[in-house]
Amino acid sequence: MNIAPLSLAACLAASTVCAEEVSIALDWTLNTNHIGLVVAQQKEFYAQEGLEVEILPYSDTASTALLAAGAVDFAYMTALGFMSAKASEAPITALWVTMQKEAGRLVYNSGNDRISRPADLEGKTYAGFGSAWEDALISTMIENDGGIADYDTVTLGTGAYEALASGAVDFTLEVATWEGVNSTLIGREQSHFVYADYGVPEAQGGYIGTQTAMLENDPDTVAAFMQATRRGYEWAAANPLEAAEILIKAGDFPNEQLVRGSMRLIADGGYLTDGNTPVGLIDEVRLTTMAQFLFNSGVLRGADGQPLAWPGDLSGWFDQSWMTDR
Repeated sequence: MNIAPLSLAACLAASTVCAEEVSIALDWTLNTNHIGLVVAQQKEFYAQEGLEVEILPYSDTASTALLAAGAVDFAYMTALGFMSAKASEAPITALWVTMQKEAGRLVYNSGNDRISRPADLEGKTYAGFGSAWEDALISTMIENDGGIADYDTVTLGTGAYEALASGAVDFTLEVATWEGVNSTLIGREQSHFVYADYGVPEAQGGYIGTQTAMLENDPDTVAAFMQATRRGYEWAAANPLEAAEILIKAGDFPNEQLVRGSMRLIADGGYLTDGNTPVGLIDEVRLTTMAQFLFNSGVLRGADGQPLAWPGDLSGWFDQSWMTDR
């Protein structure tokens, strides 16, 4: 994925105007959530803005942590990762959000006749991923359906999906546009509950942010990067199948049909545009509603492990002035 930039000496010797080097860290292994970044790189939208962009692969260090430490210029962040960091006063600012609709859902085997509603999850076994967010989400769904949030949890990470398929566990959480597509491709018969139907706020997902200092000190670079990124996502939204092929060529995907199916679902489901919503637009009301849910649920905690206090105004958590400044 990385393109080796020309050295300054080589630029001067060739009388070439060198592109400015910037980096972005990913929140997970390369997937269709990152489609606009790859399209912008491969179709030279970044180069047209005078940028040489290094898309850094996922590592054991969270992208939010890398950004807060100043190790990268930009980061692609999960909603929970961004809100957790910002609630702890990390010096970062969101510039963009990718998914205009919640792609997560609670999933169970269709043949499990003991489950027909979230209240039925009481006493069942959940295959989880180790975050406090999961319990807040599942408990809210069960309780809003009239049940008692008393269930067993085994932390399996990505092994959750095989465990569910085998019947070793009763339910898990998945991303419809990735794991959900994969389950369909391999013929798993599964059903699901939508979070927002049972009291969990409808969230946007996939934030891109930068250090607040960079936004203040180098707004032109931020605007250039984000304008090109927006072009990438807009092009992908308008040309989903072609965008899938670009991503496949740029990455290493054992199952290319998963990439194609994911992009088809993202396009058909309106995940990038959500009707009249411009690509990348952060909805302050939805951001605030989800953040307040996380605060009230005790999910957002400080370094001492204690729940953080609700700050009230979150308008300073994001800045999209780059959309109109140029």
